[in-house]
Amino acid sequence: MDSPVLALLELGTATLGESGALLMPPRLRPVWPGARLAGPAYPVRCAPGDNLAIHAAVASAGPGSVLVVDVGDIPERGYWGEVLTTAARARALAGLVIDGCVRDSVALQTEQFPVFSSGIALKGATKREPGTAGSRVEVAGVPVETGDWVVGDADGVVVIPRHMLDDVLKAARARADKELGLFEKLRAGSTTLELLGLDVSPIRVDEG
Repeated sequence: MDSPVLALLELGTATLGESGALLMPPRLRPVWPGARLAGPAYPVRCAPGDNLAIHAAVASAGPGSVLVVDVGDIPERGYWGEVLTTAARARALAGLVIDGCVRDSVALQTEQFPVFSSGIALKGATKREPGTAGSRVEVAGVPVETGDWVVGDADGVVVIPRHMLDDVLKAARARADKELGLFEKLRAGSTTLELLGLDVSPIRVDEG
């Protein structure tokens, strides 16, 4: 089967999220404007305050993978920065989603390496504690397994379980096609009230 990366990026997280994809919370945001990613997930679990598992993941994940990382209950560390970005670029990884903080944000933008995180922090992480790489994790409340699909753009991040990919793509394409027709009718003068069948009886409208 052809890679779905381009289709996922074109459809976008808003449409995918309305079509069966799992939504990550809005605290996970692109580190630099315009960052976007799509690829198969490679899950990582770090010990709180430590990023040894991320270093192991960069060395073992396949090309095109998106690292999806849980850092436990100490999010405010620079778990990722310019060094790991350089290593990830050399191994052709597609990006990073981390429910924790990163640093070296200017370097990440310069390298055009897509990173979605819950914040920026200066303090670094240790590199000695146990963790996992490639095993199922729960990141920001969303279960992630190796081979699930991850998509991130300006609107947020979604995860598509690999067994649901075809169904989500089909539903997302149908939704996108329907919205195109909706846009045409709106431009022609129809209202959203008419087209969506909305009941405005609870709303007091003062016409002036």
